Amino acid sequence: MEILGATLRVCVDDLEKAIPFYERLAGGRALRFERGGVQVAAAGCFLLMSGPESELEVLRKVAATIAVTDVEETHRVLVELGADIIAGPVPTPVGRNLIVRHPDGAVYEYADRRA
Repeated sequence: MEILGATLRVCVDDLEKAIPFYERLAGGRALRFERGGVQVAAAGCFLLMSGPESELEVLRKVAATIAVTDVEETHRVLVELGADIIAGPVPTPVGRNLIVRHPDGAVYEYADRRA
């Protein structure tokens, strides 16, 4: 399992107002998409999310998104290490993801860019 990096998850009230700040901070244009009624913008290492409070409440429980080369391999390694698989692997707009609770209780999303 290879970890490529991490993305910080930021819930915002006004996505349109937040995007210019984070684009300037990250030095590039944000990639935008929508998932499950939540508007999302990825700018550098920041994943901005805005939407219904009921959806954001769930998303706030995930500490960060960790980029990996292969979600299937990551799944196997995490199970061997005693992690609790909450959801996935499932397809996403850019690859696949997996939501996992580590033995210490921390919850993370692991994502790859494989179709």
